[in-house]
Amino acid sequence: MTSDPSYLRRSDGATIAYDVVAPASMSLPGVVFLHGLMSDRNGTKALALADHCRRKGYGCVRFDMFGHGVSSGRFEDGTISRWTADTIAVLDELTQGPQILVGSSMGGWVMVRTALARAARIAGMVGIAVAPDFTDDMMARELTAAQRSELASKGIVHVQSDYETGPYPITRNFVDDGRRNFVLTGPVAVSCPVRLLHGQRDTVVPYQKSLSLAEKMSGDNVHILLIKDGDHRLSRPQDLAQLCGALDDVISQVRI
Repeated sequence: MTSDPSYLRRSDGATIAYDVVAPASMSLPGVVFLHGLMSDRNGTKALALADHCRRKGYGCVRFDMFGHGVSSGRFEDGTISRWTADTIAVLDELTQGPQILVGSSMGGWVMVRTALARAARIAGMVGIAVAPDFTDDMMARELTAAQRSELASKGIVHVQSDYETGPYPITRNFVDDGRRNFVLTGPVAVSCPVRLLHGQRDTVVPYQKSLSLAEKMSGDNVHILLIKDGDHRLSRPQDLAQLCGALDDVISQVRI
């Protein structure tokens, strides 16, 4: 279920590709999907979620972040600040009323930053293998000493991923900007219903990330679903069913 996207033009001339599922009723909150690093709006989870929203009558927006998919920009120029600003623009210009944010991996970090910036608009959150503050983990655990030296001297390094066919670039600006956007360094002022799904066989983002985020959130309506045999992607049919069920659970608790 892919389609030709529409485009949201940003003030700097950048264009954000997006698709919309129109709501069957304005009595339900809408859904905004935030994909992960090196993914896009046509990933397995994004399409499954959009199809679920269509069947249930929920409004849904999925979009390609700057430097991803068919949105403009170079991936190397993307940062958490940039992707958060674009997400806020999507919220402000493409949606009305309360929204549920669904964030996958890196999109889970952007989800939290967006919720903090637009608390009045965010009625709930669903995280999938959320990866807040992952740049710090990457620097400490994943990059070799030689890679850290290359990043310091050249401003860019290419790293391998278990889920990509080739290496992808990480810039010093991306790492520095990530540090300015950390959310696990103190309380996270989020009180809406939150559901966090995480695979215990995730070799990219440890499931303890979801535990840490839940502990930091100020609200009590936070549930964590650990999937013992789940990997980072959580894209199997049974995982997608759990995702859609978590979304339904959050929406059932929202009153407009």
